[in-house]
Amino acid sequence: MSYSLIDNTEKKQYEFHIDGDLARIEYIKAQGKIFLTHTEVPVKFEGKGIGSALVKQVLDDIQQKGLTLVPLCPFVSAYINRHPEYNTLISK
Repeated sequence: MSYSLIDNTEKKQYEFHIDGDLARIEYIKAQGKIFLTHTEVPVKFEGKGIGSALVKQVLDDIQQKGLTLVPLCPFVSAYINRHPEYNTLISK
């Protein structure tokens, strides 16, 4: 299943809208860096790969925009540990 990523700059979060529900990753942007602070997926969608799909699309967007990542969210950090190709995004 494919979802459209929305960068809701007003609420400072990336979003998937799924059947009236919202999966999201909250962020803070400052000085060319993006801090991913919290990932939330509705309980009824947990374990279905939606969180991972959201993180992947967010990381691809960050890469495309040339931002430096600071992964404060444990879920995002765990995803990057499983997908080391995204290590190049992380602030040193």
